Amino acid sequence: MMFTLFLSFAKIGLFTIGGGYAMLPLIEREVVRRGWITQEEFIDLFSVAQSLPGVFAVNISIFVGYKIRKLPGAMVCALGTILPSFLIILLIALFFTRVADNEIVERVFKGIRPAVVALIAVPVITTARTLRLKGWILLIPLITALLIWLAGFSPVWIILAAILGGLGYTFLIGEKIKKH
Repeated sequence: MMFTLFLSFAKIGLFTIGGGYAMLPLIEREVVRRGWITQEEFIDLFSVAQSLPGVFAVNISIFVGYKIRKLPGAMVCALGTILPSFLIILLIALFFTRVADNEIVERVFKGIRPAVVALIAVPVITTARTLRLKGWILLIPLITALLIWLAGFSPVWIILAAILGGLGYTFLIGEKIKKH
């Protein structure tokens, strides 16, 4: 079982380009399909993992491993998630300076970009559907991306605006709850 856990998360770590959000559909498919956790548990786990420090794909792997085999399972799953990326980055660091100006390498990196965007968009849409969010809420990340990409807004200002918006919304909801 430990080897299966390691291989499952190593496969996720090895074949996912684009980081945590791009890993999300693969993690979900792997752990829910195998019956390690339910779809509802996965959504809860995703929410909790985002609120913790660190890479949430690793946080999810730790939770799943812990649920199945306690501490050894958590360690094996975390190692499986991290090790492929670590080795790939190590290899890139060793050889990148030799091929950085290679036109083929530049084209490959440019070609990967749309796939990474799609890999990140899929979990956003899937999560929105699972949580039964209204369609207009998906406009928020779209507008945010456009503000950063096209208008040159700093992500720092957008994050600060989101914090203020969230506090304002929470205050309004709190007032409505108190009235009822």
